[in-house]
Amino acid sequence: MTFGGTTSSPRQRPRVQVPQSPPLRATRLLDQVRERVRYLHYSLRTEAAYVHWVRAFVRFHGCQRHPREMGAPEVEAYLQWLAAERGVAAATHRQALSALLFLYQKVLGLDVPWLHGIGKPRTQRRLPVVLSADEVARLLTLLEGEHGLLARLLYGTGMRISEALQLRVKDLDFERRTLVVRAGKGGKDRAL
Repeated sequence: MTFGGTTSSPRQRPRVQVPQSPPLRATRLLDQVRERVRYLHYSLRTEAAYVHWVRAFVRFHGCQRHPREMGAPEVEAYLQWLAAERGVAAATHRQALSALLFLYQKVLGLDVPWLHGIGKPRTQRRLPVVLSADEVARLLTLLEGEHGLLARLLYGTGMRISEALQLRVKDLDFERRTLVVRAGKGGKDRAL
């Protein structure tokens, strides 16, 4: 993983207030993150991920200062640590950065132009490894019972695992040979 341009200016602190949604009722930082995520109707998985990254950011800096008192150097140090020491994937790094953007902009209501300039990891393009139709057929014949059914559904429809696990009998339409995925990604229904 390599990093794009990073900011190395002296301690920049967010100063300008950004117009905000309704005032938060919670007093603790993580509860404020949860409250704002729910107000904006983000998914529960996004809420859990953002709370995790905000907690990890605060703990990384020893829980001594509130994020409002921290600036670009602290955020950059944390993200650099994630990439260098923890060796997180580029997607994980971007998720942590998104959580910190959410914290500063949506929860704390601060304008943080420096956060957009922080280096983001670039992944190297690699050719995908794809099984041949013969290899897939052999693999699927080895799976039995519920696991086999789930694997065949995933392979044949392109559903996500969470969508397949939430299927019910009423979602199958044998006459039309369709399968309805309800409340899939983005809360949308779709027919396969």
